[in-house]
Amino acid sequence: MSMGERVLVISGPIGAGKSTLAQGLVERHGAHRVSSRELLLARLGESSGDRRSLQEAGAALDRETGGRWVADSVKEVLRRQEGPARLLIVDSVRAASQVEALRRALGSRVMHVHLSAPEQELAARYAQRRSRAVSDPERASFEEARADTTERGVEALADFADLVLNTQRHPSEAVLVQVSCLLGLFGRDVERLVDVLVGGQYGSEGKGQIASYLAPEYDVLVRVGGPNAGHRVYEEPVPYTFHLLPSGTRVAPLAQVVLGPGATLSLTSLHREVADCRLEPGRLFIDPQALLIEPSDIAFEEASLRKQIASTARGVGAATARKVLRTAAQPPVRFAKDIEELGPFLRPTREVLEDTYACGGRVLVEGTQGAGLSLHHGDYPYVTSRDTTASGCLAEAGIAPGRVRKTLLVCRTYPIRVQNPDGGSGTSGPMVGELSWDEISRRSGLPLDELRSQERTSTTNRQRRVSEFDWVLLRKAASLNAPTDVVLTFVDYLAASNRFARRFEQLSPEAHRLIEGIERVAQSPVSILSTGFGFRNILDRRAW
Repeated sequence: MSMGERVLVISGPIGAGKSTLAQGLVERHGAHRVSSRELLLARLGESSGDRRSLQEAGAALDRETGGRWVADSVKEVLRRQEGPARLLIVDSVRAASQVEALRRALGSRVMHVHLSAPEQELAARYAQRRSRAVSDPERASFEEARADTTERGVEALADFADLVLNTQRHPSEAVLVQVSCLLGLFGRDVERLVDVLVGGQYGSEGKGQIASYLAPEYDVLVRVGGPNAGHRVYEEPVPYTFHLLPSGTRVAPLAQVVLGPGATLSLTSLHREVADCRLEPGRLFIDPQALLIEPSDIAFEEASLRKQIASTARGVGAATARKVLRTAAQPPVRFAKDIEELGPFLRPTREVLEDTYACGGRVLVEGTQGAGLSLHHGDYPYVTSRDTTASGCLAEAGIAPGRVRKTLLVCRTYPIRVQNPDGGSGTSGPMVGELSWDEISRRSGLPLDELRSQERTSTTNRQRRVSEFDWVLLRKAASLNAPTDVVLTFVDYLAASNRFARRFEQLSPEAHRLIEGIERVAQSPVSILSTGFGFRNILDRRAW
């Protein structure tokens, strides 16, 4: 059942943790809470009353109506509720007749949770509450409060409850989790609501433009990795390059934006992109465990990696290495939770995702780099500092593999790597059948100056190397990622005429031959093609 089909009634003695549970459900799941005090005052037509007189009035109403007054009051609250119905919490019921009347009135919509604790623990909690409310004239002693006839009988409600929890043995978070699961607030079935977009080569496959094109179809956009990867989106009038935020942030303004616990953050880049995209708390969520890059990380990579393997030297690898060292790291590791100004954006992204699953929302995970650069599966040491496969991206985001519906593998017609380092014997890594941009220009008919201008890296603005399509790498990427779909980009590099294709059959014969080969080797359909920089240059062949 959905949240709107549930009414939770809570019972238990004074100090058992009823209000703590109710508040947790309000904050975590957006529930609507009404107190029995509020219901009683509304029933009596009064605005206030002391505890003892209200207890007596409630007991009288129970005798007069057989406990029906609570059910009648709850039905009125539900009737007046604006917008979609939500989980309604009644905090709390004090008599079995009240619960029975609610069940008769609302049937299976009602769930009853009873909280309790040993008498000594209840007395200690009550004493703490009383010491914090010394100015409250109606605050009786624990013995006086427990002497009330109705209060003495409240433990008997445990016999009628759907769930009974001892809050001395179950901390408040554990109580919240168990009750949330009882109510089905995390979803009762594991729906496949997540699609993953990953690179199939050495990065720069055009993932940003594809992610931006798909983004309006999703409720949550998740970006993994760090600022060493730039995803360029060809917006009008000026392209925009994302280094940390999901590439669809600007074109899907209703989608929530998530940076998970595996993200590696540059505060400078983050502040700039948040400002550029005008993100506010409540739309952007950053996991408290997201890692921060320190200036020393950047300096280290500048000195040791840029000239050896053409690293972007953004500090991601060095920061990740320190994270692995844990307490031995120097300087000590800092996370997003350690930065005060990020406070309004912080929330465990697992909670954001669980809320999305419970509502049947769709999630797009945008990977960075490509399978050939995976720390574990690429040509080490010419790799990046993370696992770039779909499995690695899911782990960074905190998403279970069983949630995945589609895995999209993005490949270029001609793979690229960043230019080799200047001077020395360093290299950015091997490529099969390396070509020149002059040769690509000759084959495609595209202007050489245009190719050289646009084939510069998004992060470091360095010229790229280019090669023939690597069939062995495609098979490896397909094996590692098990794609349901392949996205083929830079189809115009096969023939300039492909830029003007608006239908699949208008593509050049060479493009058709390449697509047939890719589908045979990847064992997946080529569902989306890109023939240029712009949404009008995307040919969408999906059947989903």
